[in-house]
Amino acid sequence: MVEVRVTGGTVRGAAEQGLAVFRGIPFAAPPVGSFRFAAPQPVEPWDGVRDALEFGPPPPQAGVFGMDRFGSAGDEWLTVNVWSPGVAGDLPVMVWIQGGAYTIGTSGLPDYDGARLASDGVVVVTFNYRVGIEGFAQIEGAPANRGLLDQVAALEWVSANIRAFGGDPGRVTVFGESAGGGSVAALLAMPRAKGLFQRAIASSVPGVFFTPELAGDIAAACAAELGLRPTVADLSTVEPELLPSAGDEVMAKMGRFPRWGPAGYKKIPFAPVVDGDVLPVTPWEAVRSGAAREVELIAGHTRHEQRLLSVLEGLVGSVTAEQASEALEMFAPGLAYPQLAPEELFELVSSDWVFRMPSLHLAEAQVAAGGRAHVYVVAFEPTEVFRACHGLDVPLVFGNLDRGQAAAVLGEITPVVRAVSDRMRAAWTVFAITGEPGWPAYGSERLTRVFDVQDEVGPYPEEQSRLIWQDHSFAPLPLVR
Repeated sequence: MVEVRVTGGTVRGAAEQGLAVFRGIPFAAPPVGSFRFAAPQPVEPWDGVRDALEFGPPPPQAGVFGMDRFGSAGDEWLTVNVWSPGVAGDLPVMVWIQGGAYTIGTSGLPDYDGARLASDGVVVVTFNYRVGIEGFAQIEGAPANRGLLDQVAALEWVSANIRAFGGDPGRVTVFGESAGGGSVAALLAMPRAKGLFQRAIASSVPGVFFTPELAGDIAAACAAELGLRPTVADLSTVEPELLPSAGDEVMAKMGRFPRWGPAGYKKIPFAPVVDGDVLPVTPWEAVRSGAAREVELIAGHTRHEQRLLSVLEGLVGSVTAEQASEALEMFAPGLAYPQLAPEELFELVSSDWVFRMPSLHLAEAQVAAGGRAHVYVVAFEPTEVFRACHGLDVPLVFGNLDRGQAAAVLGEITPVVRAVSDRMRAAWTVFAITGEPGWPAYGSERLTRVFDVQDEVGPYPEEQSRLIWQDHSFAPLPLVR
């Protein structure tokens, strides 16, 4: 057992695989009761020694992928977990933000076990943040982007406490994928987050950010499912574990509402809101203006982002010309895509709009502002069905190849799979340690690291898409009148 003193009191962790491991340390007060839908509040101090041996309960989860089965055994949703090679030292810190479409997600999933990463000489931190209605719905009387404010609070906890775990608060790398990558992008744009991290890795950044009008209209629909208004007074009457079902109902029928535009078509009920305060402008606008010029950045994506969603939605082998045309009109109206087979066009347009081009544009915005960015693409295809799909990089980076989502997308764990994982994990940890991931920064030659059976460094490989989207700005999605 290992004990350290943190904000709130003393915690006791465990010695595991040569690491000091702490789970379920609260970084903010439970966001219930009078704190429901509020910005995160300080931790209530405790007496004695608190065991930090189990993950804290997840925040209320939507039913997507059966995540609601986790339930919430308690209301201390806002907790952090730490894996450290040693509580004495001055090691770089890697803070992970999980994805889940801003609707699901918890740091206690086996996919995010930090032991393998930490064994490479870094302190790894994971944490929970509010998702769905609790974290991202636009509610009257509540601050916008509560999930993002939770992330800032977790980073403030790291800044104040990580020395006790052998970490250096002046060498913090924040990294995340999907909604976690979008959160990293948002943090680059948030004044409240400035100075809390020095490096960032934004993987598969969603281009979806909402205007207050769109977010408010979707929130009203969620509240209406319960016969309520989208206000703190009304929604606080609903038990937290019951609230996600309203979001599930709205998500199921989003395609019926043309006024929600691409968000409705793609069934995305929650996203960060460009509210002018917590998030003043979109990440691309903020970064291009120099808001994160001093932050060293990696941004990248997988080659076939949409493929995971196509498999899960049963679209593989069945996309019609009408569906491809509809996706093109919804996501890329007026953009000159080449003639392709329907399924190929559908997956390419969807991949570009949702993840690939937002990720690339984030790096290009950083370079345009005089900052430094490195770009990567995961082209490795471990299985024929999933190809280089969305989320493939998560098990490869964490090195957890035999659990969670990895079991599906990686298939058989061959020596090649392990070798690709070793190279990606090394690049991420070396970047956290030195600021140099092992390939040149992105610039006029657009040099990009392509992770594959044999890695390559060369010009950005998705040049056709880059040219199609080069003049596009990822503005916040409006309510369509």
